[in-house]
Amino acid sequence: MTAPGLRDLAPEQALRRLELTIVRRLDGLLQGEHLGLLPGPGTEAAEGREYRPGDDVRAMDWNLTARTTVPHVRDRIADRELETWALVDATASMDFGTGRVEKRDLAVFAVAAVAFLTERTGNRFGAQILHGGGLRHVPARSGRAHLLGLLRSLLEAPRALPGAAGHPSLGTGAELMLRTAGRRRGLAVVVSDFLEPVESWERGLRALGHRHQLLAVEVVDPRELSLPDVGLLSVVDPESGRRRDISTANPRLRRRYAEAAAGQRARIGAPLRGAGAAHLRLRTDRDWIRDIVGHVLAQRRAATAAPGPGPGPGPGSGGGTA
Repeated sequence: MTAPGLRDLAPEQALRRLELTIVRRLDGLLQGEHLGLLPGPGTEAAEGREYRPGDDVRAMDWNLTARTTVPHVRDRIADRELETWALVDATASMDFGTGRVEKRDLAVFAVAAVAFLTERTGNRFGAQILHGGGLRHVPARSGRAHLLGLLRSLLEAPRALPGAAGHPSLGTGAELMLRTAGRRRGLAVVVSDFLEPVESWERGLRALGHRHQLLAVEVVDPRELSLPDVGLLSVVDPESGRRRDISTANPRLRRRYAEAAAGQRARIGAPLRGAGAAHLRLRTDRDWIRDIVGHVLAQRRAATAAPGPGPGPGPGSGGGTA
């Protein structure tokens, strides 16, 4: 079960259906466990233990080491109360979808999944929404009513006309979120197709990843990866408004398109990894909940297998795509 057609329902009905879909299916697939999308250590000191090869030397407990004459490290207790911020791309390129849903809808689903999961433990959730009318700031608060209001804002975000200028860039949104998220380490979730030039957002995401645990949700449509053989096809760039007719019957053109698309995705993935982000790719033609579950389980396995916290902006970062 997916959640297509939400925009055909009244906002309250759409949100209830979305919440029910997420809670029921994720509980069933993950057995109701506490869902750490980016598992890792918290800030509260736990018990000391003997040092093992591979442990982060920054976790060395020098007092305990001196008393026992054996190297010891001190683990951390994972934080349960967390402040989560989402930067959500609702610009013109997200108003596209040839699968089960539009990319814009899939972005709402991804934010809803993170929001409902973190809301269970009383965490605060805020958002920056980039859309055709500019940028909307939703302060971080806790509670179900607040989350439903935030998701309703996402559903009702105005669409941009193709070629319309003046919408804020993803990098601008990342820099603003860095200022509003405060200095306390939390979870930053960036949901976008990342089709803007990499240089416009790479620096902002790197700064976010340095201060917070970072989850990058890349939203993709299958037609952005390959072209079907459907004869003459008229395509429009939603950001610039430019239109072009192409013949998809040409196998050489289809091959070059697929190669260019693969190169584009590689150029997106590399700076996301460089920012220390856990990278989750969702597609409009796939079961998005199963992809989220696959990502969560992969992050848990990686965190369990890791011998220690390791260097960098946060454990669980740099995970593979789902």
